[in-house]
Amino acid sequence: MRRPRVFLTDDHSLLLEAFSNLLESKYDIVGTATDGREMLSQVTKLNPDVVVLDIAMPNLNGFDAGEKLKKKLPDIKLIFLTVNEDPDMVTEAFRIGANGYLLKSSAASELFQAIDVVLNSGNYVTPKIARGMISAFIKNPGGQKIHGTLTLRQREVLQLLAEGNTMKQIASTLNITPRTVAFHKYQIMEDLDIKNNSDLIKYAIKHGFVS
Repeated sequence: MRRPRVFLTDDHSLLLEAFSNLLESKYDIVGTATDGREMLSQVTKLNPDVVVLDIAMPNLNGFDAGEKLKKKLPDIKLIFLTVNEDPDMVTEAFRIGANGYLLKSSAASELFQAIDVVLNSGNYVTPKIARGMISAFIKNPGGQKIHGTLTLRQREVLQLLAEGNTMKQIASTLNITPRTVAFHKYQIMEDLDIKNNSDLIKYAIKHGFVS
C-alpha cells in the first residue's frame, strides 16, 4: 500500500529536520523547502498529497504561496503549521484553500491527526483556536481578504520590499521590469492610503508579510 506523500516547508532548517524525523515513520517525506518560492517550484514537480507550510516565510509568504499552489494543483491538501493564533489568519488560510491549521505549540500527535483528517477529505483546525475562528468567520462571513484590495502580485511586491529588496532585485525575482515594480509599489501605497516607505514596512509587518 502506497504511503501518503508529504512535503514540508518552513524557514527554520532545524524545524524542518525535526518535522521530517517525526513524520517519516508513517509518511514519505518527498521534499522540503525554506521559502514559498522554493516550495512552489518543487511541489509542482513532485506533486505530493499534502503540503505542510508556515505563514511567515521569506520571498513568498505561506498564504500567497498556498494560493498560487492551489491554482496549479487544486486537489493538493494544505496544512498550515504556524505560531500565529490570530483567528483572522485561520479564516484567511481557509479562504485561500487550506485544509488544516494548527500551531507549532500543539502536541506532535496533533500533526499526525491533522494529516490523516485532510487525507480523508476533512478539514482540521486545532481546538486551541477553533472557537476564535468561528467568531472571526461570523464577523467576516464572505471570506473577504484580510489584505483588502491588494492583488496577489501586489502582495508579492510588498513582501519583497519589506524584506529589503531593491526594485531591481524584485524585478529579477518576479521576472518583470523595475518600472513595473515601481508602479505596483505606488499603487499599493495609494490603495492602502500609505504615505511613506516606513509606514509601508510597518503595514507589512503588522499584517504578517514578514516576521
